[in-house]
Amino acid sequence: MKSSSLSIAGAWLCLAFNHALAAEPHHAAHHAPATDTRSVLTLTPAERAMILEEMRLFLAGVQTMTGALAKPDMAAVAQAARDMGQKMVHEVPPALRAKLPQEFRQQGFSVHRDFDQIALDADSLQDVSHSLNQLSATLQKCVSCHATYQIQTPFLDDSH
Repeated sequence: MKSSSLSIAGAWLCLAFNHALAAEPHHAAHHAPATDTRSVLTLTPAERAMILEEMRLFLAGVQTMTGALAKPDMAAVAQAARDMGQKMVHEVPPALRAKLPQEFRQQGFSVHRDFDQIALDADSLQDVSHSLNQLSATLQKCVSCHATYQIQTPFLDDSH
């Protein structure tokens, strides 16, 4: 009986909350999308695809690392980190390089160097906590970059 009383009380609380939200027209403005003030990187579709592919590889690598850290399998952590290090850097076409701000490029190289260091430390220290702290610091660079930049492609004229 106590459980059903809590369920009824919970349902009433939800209804009251929803009613209060509906009664406050200014509340809807809090959920309106904010203006995106990030710097725009205008790239061709192929250039955008190249950058996004690298980001997806980073995300997959971070997932592999976190899974390995949970086991803990420090050899797998090191290998995943190494795969995202400087060996992942490929030659960026000059036209794309010219479009990318120096800060963006520097941040990218810094992230690759971080992963190389994570790999070295995972191999030598075998310390899950240390590797997690390194990964957290590196991911903060990713968050900062995503908060600073957005990638757009110019609208292509379909009439040609």
